[in-house]
Amino acid sequence: MPERTDLPALIAGHTVVIEMINSGDAGLPVLTQLLRVTQSALGAAGVAFVEFAPTGGRIIAATGAVDWTIGRPVPADDPDIACLLSGPRVRQIRVDRLTGRLGAELADRGLHRMVASRAEIGGLTVGSLHALYPSDGDGPGTDQHAVVTYVASCIAHMYGDQSGLPVHGDGPVVAAMADGLAVVDRDGHVRLWNPAAAQVTGRPAADALNQPLPFPLPPPGQVLDHRLPDGRWLRVTSGELPGPGTLRVVTFRDTTDQQRRDNDRDLFVAVTSHELRTPVTVIKGYADTLNDHWESLGDADRRMAARVIGQRANELARLVDRLLSSATEAGPGEEPSAPYDLNDALCTAVADLPAELRHRITLDLPAGLPKVLGHRASLATVLTELCTNAGKYSPPGTPIGISAGADGQTVSFRVSDQGIGVRPEHVERAFDRFWQGESGDRRRFPGAGLGLYLVRRIVEQQNGWVSLRPKAGGGTVAEVRLPRG
Repeated sequence: MPERTDLPALIAGHTVVIEMINSGDAGLPVLTQLLRVTQSALGAAGVAFVEFAPTGGRIIAATGAVDWTIGRPVPADDPDIACLLSGPRVRQIRVDRLTGRLGAELADRGLHRMVASRAEIGGLTVGSLHALYPSDGDGPGTDQHAVVTYVASCIAHMYGDQSGLPVHGDGPVVAAMADGLAVVDRDGHVRLWNPAAAQVTGRPAADALNQPLPFPLPPPGQVLDHRLPDGRWLRVTSGELPGPGTLRVVTFRDTTDQQRRDNDRDLFVAVTSHELRTPVTVIKGYADTLNDHWESLGDADRRMAARVIGQRANELARLVDRLLSSATEAGPGEEPSAPYDLNDALCTAVADLPAELRHRITLDLPAGLPKVLGHRASLATVLTELCTNAGKYSPPGTPIGISAGADGQTVSFRVSDQGIGVRPEHVERAFDRFWQGESGDRRRFPGAGLGLYLVRRIVEQQNGWVSLRPKAGGGTVAEVRLPRG
C-alpha cells in the first residue's frame, strides 16, 4: 500500500473523465473510468460502487480485484449495508469483521481492509464507494479517506445531473415527493412557494418568488401533464382564490413514476401484440393451406407445413410462458435449494435447445467442478434465454460458446457470442423488463424485452447474480454466478 496518494495521477485521470463527459459520454462508462482512476491513484487492489434503491443495492461498477462482483445485488436487510447508511460518511473497515456473505468472499480473496464513503445528494444516499486493499497492516491513511470521500461526492454530482444515472429505473434520485403549492397573481407571477414546491421543481423559493411560474398554467379546474427539461413529469391543477385579487392557487406533483408505468403498459401492449401476431399469422396461413389444398399437396409439403406449424406453436408457447412469468413474478417455486452437477445440467439443457441453436453451441466445461446450490430445473430456462439472446444478436451460423469455472465461493458459467456486442451503458438496462436496445421503426431484432429480466430474477432468487459485458474482439459475454453447493 503506498504511503501517499498519487495526486497528480488523480488529477490527470479526473481530467480524462471530464473530457469524456464533455464529449457526450455518460452513465456507466464514465463511472467505470472514474473508478479506474481512483484505484490507480489510491494504490488500491480494487474499487466498487454500489447503487442504492428503495428495495436494496446493486454493485453496478467495479475494477481490479473486485470486478467479479459487477451485477451482484446487495440486500436492503444486509447488516453491513445498514451500518454503512448511518454514522460517519467515510470510514475504514476490516473486511473480516463484516457479517455478510460478500465480506467472507472478499476476505477469501485476500482483501482485508476497505475505505467506504456514501455518495449523498441533499442528505439522500444514492450509493457508496468502496476502495479495497490486501494489506492487513497499517491500513489506508487520511489521504485515502479524503480521496474516497471526494470521488463519492463527484459520483453524487453525476447522479444530480441524471446523466445516465441512476442505472435502474427504480433508482433513488428521481423519487416522488409531496405536492407542491404555489399562488400566482393575475400576471402569472409567483407570490407563494411552499417547501415541497422547491423540492419537486428544484427551484428554491428565493428564485421562484416574483418570477413567472416555471411551467404552463392550466385553466381553473383542469389538469395539465407537463414535462420538465430534466425529463421528469408534473401533474398540474389550478383554481381561483376568492377575493378581489384575482389570485390562483396551483398544486403540482411529480408523476414520473406513473408516466413510466403508463409507458411500460403501452409498450407491453405494443410489443406483445407484435410478437404474438407473427407466429399466429404463420400458423393460420399454413393451417389454411393444409385445409384448402390438402389433396393437391404432396407428402413432403404437408410434412413441411406441419413442421412449421409445430415450430411456430412452440415459439408462441414460449412467449406466453415468458409473459405469464413476468406478470406473476413467479420464481423457481417453493422447492428448497439442493446441490447439483452444473456440467451435467448444462449438457442436458443444451440438448433441449432448438436444433438451429443447438448446432451452434461449443462447450468448454472443465472436469471436477464443485456442485452448485440452487434449483436445477430453472437452469434450463436461464440457459435457453441466454443462448437465444446470443443467437438473435449474432450472425447465423457463428458459434455460441458455453464455458464454466469456479472460485472459492461461487460456480459460474458464461455464454459468449460473436455478435453486435452490448454497449457499456446498456449492460444494466438490458435486464429491465420490456427494455429494448432499439425502438420503433429502427428495431432490427424481435423480442418482448423479457428474457434477461427473467434470467436475473431466477438467478437472484437462488442467491446468485448475473452480468453482461462486451467481449474483446466483438460480441457479448453473459456470466451467471451461483453459490457453491
